[in-house]
Amino acid sequence: MFKIGELAQKANVSKRTIDYYTQLGLLHVETTSASNYRLYSEKALDDIRFIESCKKLHLNLQEIKERLELKRLDKKSYEKHETCLRLAELLETHMKQLEHEINELKPIFEQLSEDSQKKISNHINPQSKALMQSIVLLLQ
Repeated sequence: MFKIGELAQKANVSKRTIDYYTQLGLLHVETTSASNYRLYSEKALDDIRFIESCKKLHLNLQEIKERLELKRLDKKSYEKHETCLRLAELLETHMKQLEHEINELKPIFEQLSEDSQKKISNHINPQSKALMQSIVLLLQ
């Protein structure tokens, strides 16, 4: 269990950020100590890392909250029809955003010299390359 300052330090965010995420319902206080300190679990640290990675993808806090809620669902909940539909909607929205970004970047990339294209391609990790290929196949 972490006090807010410890969690902030481990997650490399401010205590104010943790307060804000808690107020928005993105983070949950696990328990309160005898001294009335809010205590957060290791799961909160994982959630902060997830939130920060979503922010890098330019998702707004409402979208992040929806993804966190889906992430927290157990297997039985996923099997419910409405949850599957919501997940499919989220995936479709994200895929459309990726398609839009790819369509914006593709002409710029194609204008580069072959050497520059190779340099850029060498900086993309294998998992990202595989993901991009999958997206292209899905969009066809």
